[in-house]
Amino acid sequence: MRLPPLLGDLFPARPVQGEAGAVLLRAQAVIDTIIAPTAAQRDRAGGYPHQAMAALKATGVLALAVPRAWGGLGVTQELSLELMLRLAVADPAIAQLYKVHDDLVREIFVYAPAVLRPVLARRIVHDHAILGMAVAENGRTADSFMQTLARQGEAGTHVVSGRKIYATGASGADLVAVSSFDPVRAQQAGGNVRAGVRMDLVPRGAAGLSFHHDWNRMGQRATDSGTVTLDNVVVDDFWNALAPDTTVPQHVALRFQAGFSAILTGIGLGALRAVCAFVPQHARPWGAAGVENADQDPYVRRLLGEIGADLFGAWCGVMQAGRLLDQHEQGEAPRATVAMAASAARSVATRAALRAAGEAPAAAGARGTDAALGLDRYWRDARTLSLHDPVDWKNAEIGRNLLTGWVPEPGPYQ
Repeated sequence: MRLPPLLGDLFPARPVQGEAGAVLLRAQAVIDTIIAPTAAQRDRAGGYPHQAMAALKATGVLALAVPRAWGGLGVTQELSLELMLRLAVADPAIAQLYKVHDDLVREIFVYAPAVLRPVLARRIVHDHAILGMAVAENGRTADSFMQTLARQGEAGTHVVSGRKIYATGASGADLVAVSSFDPVRAQQAGGNVRAGVRMDLVPRGAAGLSFHHDWNRMGQRATDSGTVTLDNVVVDDFWNALAPDTTVPQHVALRFQAGFSAILTGIGLGALRAVCAFVPQHARPWGAAGVENADQDPYVRRLLGEIGADLFGAWCGVMQAGRLLDQHEQGEAPRATVAMAASAARSVATRAALRAAGEAPAAAGARGTDAALGLDRYWRDARTLSLHDPVDWKNAEIGRNLLTGWVPEPGPYQ
């Protein structure tokens, strides 16, 4: 079994095998026949892509990251990144929705209470439940949290109230991962802040949980990553996925960064593919080139070749980051090595995606600006996603490591 080439011999077919391979082939069919043909329409309309996500869920992809011990397919992070990238070639908004689910599943099954794991696994594997996220808060800095508060409710429950921003995937999720802080619990634990942190999996229809559908950005429009408010939402303590006596994995942020890099690379590939398909059939050659067709113009070839080479480098970086993440979880690679790889992949992918989305249309000429072709969405998506956190900090961290041997401390963004 082989996944089809992403773009010619530069991004060739990928061998896959077993049950996971069959799932990925089904997902690729949905990408090609359902997601890609309607991506531009979703970009124009915005809102959560319910129909496309339902088709993707039916392929079984939501079980890919669930550990084998709990009935999932337990695929490598490298393979998950490959899927994110392929989704992003077609529609990066859907890729980001899948990314949130994949990241949360890998994270939660590490620190969830033992009694929750089999129940959650059944919801995902058998019911195709997808997870969304409502974590980010509107603090003074991007890493300000703990404004959403939880208080003890009736026996076995807590009551959660607060406001979340950038809640990607939440409005269409079956279970929304909501972070909150219980100050009483933290005080009872001797001032241990960690003891008061919760991560509740809240059903989308829970009373008091509201989705405002106010996401109005220039790109990634179909993520519906808007505001979520919680007004005295009663949560069952059974569904608090963050067991108080467990440690959160220290490479969570690195996995998040690798996923963003995969999506950015996919956006760039999507733009390049669209232009390469358009130029031979529709672009007019420049008169001074002295050629019959635009695809014979040496400057067109050089431009698209350089962009392809940039994206090849980004693709290699993403795959290497995925392999190192897998090795780290096996105790075979130090966190610092993974951190440098993740930062490097993010740096290269950001530049490659923005260049592909911004410059590849030059090869199409003025005809390529037709709204029906929709080449503008690639740049809007790439620019929007690239601003999730500053890539300059990734470059500075790599430079600091090279110059001084500095090793980044685990944090939300490093």
